[in-house]
Amino acid sequence: MILHWLNPGLNIKKLLILVLLTSYFSIGYSQENLGKTPNFIIIFADDLGYGDLSIYGHPTIKTPQLDKMATEGQKWTNFYVGASVCTPSRAALLTGRLPVRSGMASDKKRVLFPNSKYGLPSSEITLAEQLKTVGYSTACVGKWHLGHKDEYLPTNNGFDYYFGIPYSNDMDFVGDYKAFKETKGSLPTENFNVPLMRNTEIIERPANQNTITKRYTEETISFIKKNKDNPFFIYLAHNLPHIPLFASKDFLGKSKRGIYGDVFEEIDHGIGQIIATLKEEGLDKHTIVVFTSDNGPWLSYGVNGGSAGLLKAGKGMTWEGGMREPCIFWSPTNIKPAVISDLGTTMDLFPTFSALAGVPMPKDRIMDGFDLSATLLKGHPTPRKGVFYYRGTQLYAARLGDYKAHYITEGSYGQFGEKEIHNPPILFNLSVDPSEKFDLRASHPEILAEIDLMVKEHQSNLVKGKDQLADIE
Repeated sequence: MILHWLNPGLNIKKLLILVLLTSYFSIGYSQENLGKTPNFIIIFADDLGYGDLSIYGHPTIKTPQLDKMATEGQKWTNFYVGASVCTPSRAALLTGRLPVRSGMASDKKRVLFPNSKYGLPSSEITLAEQLKTVGYSTACVGKWHLGHKDEYLPTNNGFDYYFGIPYSNDMDFVGDYKAFKETKGSLPTENFNVPLMRNTEIIERPANQNTITKRYTEETISFIKKNKDNPFFIYLAHNLPHIPLFASKDFLGKSKRGIYGDVFEEIDHGIGQIIATLKEEGLDKHTIVVFTSDNGPWLSYGVNGGSAGLLKAGKGMTWEGGMREPCIFWSPTNIKPAVISDLGTTMDLFPTFSALAGVPMPKDRIMDGFDLSATLLKGHPTPRKGVFYYRGTQLYAARLGDYKAHYITEGSYGQFGEKEIHNPPILFNLSVDPSEKFDLRASHPEILAEIDLMVKEHQSNLVKGKDQLADIE
């Protein structure tokens, strides 16, 4: 048995109480270790694959800044997002909750579009709103994709400042769609009439995406300098390397990986500039920087898409390549350098940052994140033991410890096959078979029983939110 979930002395409810107590007592030493209220920066790439950083094994994309962050901090190898597509994944990160609870997951529309009617419900508490209760200055720079109308924008969800494109960079397309498909997304920026916004005003349309990465970096650095005397939280969500791909003249044509490599090497360069700014301003030892991505690579775009490395499939799917992402935590003298193979998710950032900032967790709702501060600062094992893989509002798979059971598998974007229900579920040991090649269900029925127990406990208190994605104008 992987975790003794069936042991009468350690049932799920008791384990959850133990985790909550561990999180509570970690708050004190977390703040003491950091010396002062920490700053937080989340850098979120778009459609980056597990295998697209050199520190995660890519042979030709050069990512020296992220590589250095990984060696100075923690490189996580079993880190997950809340969904395999943009909108629900971003909702999960910012709320600390599975998107099915907030209605930011749908079986009709997988993401929000420029004609979508709704967005993130005001009843949800974002990480920015949580941190503002203890005086944080907050900024969202980059892709939002949680609603483009004023009431859903970052400035109405806890962010003091917003600069970015409110949805995916391939939307508001005004060019020749046949050419777009034939060129695998390589068309001039003018073909995408996306708006660039500052707070609630459109300041440029179409946004010049050739320089968008550079400008996002500049905006982030500017906010750091203006708010260096107060605790701050910056959510830097790059629109790239989502298709279509754009790089500035200083990076275009420089990578052996082609335009995809050019794009990400520019993002990596910008991260280096942000880290340098933190050091120049004397903020590096009081700032936690997290890097990860919203979902796996868009494989249907061929070489213009990314790579999931040894993981199976990519964006849109609940195979590992769709939801397991590279993740790096960095904070000199605070984060204990290590390679972490324990489980973590983007939903864990909400309780972790709350603990480090000394903010009590909301008590009026079910949260799906765990406090990882003891792992970050002390190197302790993580409290997270399982992961749920949702596609829309349906649970497709679940992981407990090393093992993952697929109840449903389905391809996406014309790849990896039609929808298939598995009874009994197919089972993989991800520690020895991360590519999900060797089905173990016949030899390990007891593990399937443990995973089923975890799933039933999860579903017993699951109330699905009203669909916010399906309605359009």
